Amino acid sequence: METKQLPVSHNIIIEDRKNVTISGVTDVESFDEETVILMTDLGELVIKGFGLHISKIDVVSGDLALEGEIYNIGYSDTQAAGGGFLSRLFR
Repeated sequence: METKQLPVSHNIIIEDRKNVTISGVTDVESFDEETVILMTDLGELVIKGFGLHISKIDVVSGDLALEGEIYNIGYSDTQAAGGGFLSRLFR
């Protein structure tokens, strides 16, 4: 019998641009003091800043806490149909 995986809730909470709590994380692709790349159920999430470090990660629940000076958080367009803005522009 095959079991279905329930969709995980995905939330991002940013406090004072210094603490970020993220739920729905499925994998940590890479991380260093300036860039953290996470996989979520909604696509790849890229966080940029200074002095970044993962302070807590729970692989069972998919919760992750990150500390440092945050200056950018964004999703890559890898899950969007047809690619991002630039790929549509140069068709």
